[in-house]
Amino acid sequence: MRLAITGATGFVGGHLLDAAAAAGQAVAALTRRPQPPRDGVDWIAGSLDDRDALDRLVAGADAVIHVAGVVNAPHAAGFEAGNVLGTGTVLAAAEAAGVARFVHVSSLAAREPRLSHYGASKARSEALVAAAPLATVIVRPPAIYGPGDRELLEMFRMASRGFVALPPPGRLSLLHAADLARLLIALADTTAPGGIIEPDDGHQRGYSHVEFGQALGQAVGRPVRTLSVPAALLAIAARADRLVRGDKAKLTPDRAAYFAHPDWVADPARAPDPALWSACISATQGLADTAAWYRANGLL
Repeated sequence: MRLAITGATGFVGGHLLDAAAAAGQAVAALTRRPQPPRDGVDWIAGSLDDRDALDRLVAGADAVIHVAGVVNAPHAAGFEAGNVLGTGTVLAAAEAAGVARFVHVSSLAAREPRLSHYGASKARSEALVAAAPLATVIVRPPAIYGPGDRELLEMFRMASRGFVALPPPGRLSLLHAADLARLLIALADTTAPGGIIEPDDGHQRGYSHVEFGQALGQAVGRPVRTLSVPAALLAIAARADRLVRGDKAKLTPDRAAYFAHPDWVADPARAPDPALWSACISATQGLADTAAWYRANGLL
């Protein structure tokens, strides 16, 4: 197949390019900045608001894998532009080109659209995909991690100091980015099922926040103490981060509300068909590999 991929220059996208190469798939990949040559990849200069670039991206493609999106923004408009309008433009280009399959990477946050601007934008993007006259599938990953990730770096750094601050009590599912990438490649096949899929690493009922904190400690090689931070304190910390770092704040009020929700566990009723895909990388192995990558790159 020939795959058209958005978000290929990001964390998940990098793993997706590796998986496509391993599967022998040709790729057209959207990029806003010049990229070094890569075997099997045609880099297409442009962005999600550039319809001409998107038309070039999807030309001759058998499937589109839409990974690009906004995970953090200071205002609702940023999520709307990146996750809703961007998805609509990619869908329009795919439909015009007669693409046979559209794989949309959403988020478990779409289950709770009232909770955060991020979740609301992902829910609206899902509605666009579901209504499109294409063969589509929506993937809602849980917490994604792996070598190359920067979102969990601060938690690994806390663990390396022997202390991990966690959200209020709750549970979450995990998935290594390499396993997610293999799933996306499998779903690009038109014979794969559609609908909404919620994958995870196979650990039943996910992990409690405390179990996750302890797993981080194991990954960095030291015991850790954990502390659950009340939702009200998370909200205060988010406002403080905004005051200090402005639009570059990492802990926004939007994220604080998302983190405080007690259930980010993948629904087993929406699990991928095991005949199509199953996770290969355990949290123990994957978190240790991630910690090793941080150290190798001078980040931990």
